[in-house]
Amino acid sequence: MQGLFFESDTGVRYVLRFLVMLIGFWTAWRTGKAVAEGWSGYPTVVIYTLLLGVVMRFMHYALFQGPFISPFYYIIDTVLLLVFSSAGFRMRRTRQMVQNYYWLYEPTSAFSWKKKD
Repeated sequence: MQGLFFESDTGVRYVLRFLVMLIGFWTAWRTGKAVAEGWSGYPTVVIYTLLLGVVMRFMHYALFQGPFISPFYYIIDTVLLLVFSSAGFRMRRTRQMVQNYYWLYEPTSAFSWKKKD
């Protein structure tokens, strides 16, 4: 791809890495929201995020010739994905609790709710 989009191949790699990260974070966010919409618990978010971490490792391996089986990079990828999936889960669960049980709960932030007085 040298010379196709940029003067050197490194520019294309940076753009592709950014797009892969963007897709991964968006997928993690949507995973958290989907689990919350199905009224499943938080352990389901963790399991799905662990699987998504494997997918992201494969994408790094397939696109950038990175190591596929690397516990260090898998943990880094999974922790970052877990941050986004947890945020999506908590925001959607807060909205569910406040909208579905409006007589019981009120939002305290985007990630939590409390009982009405």
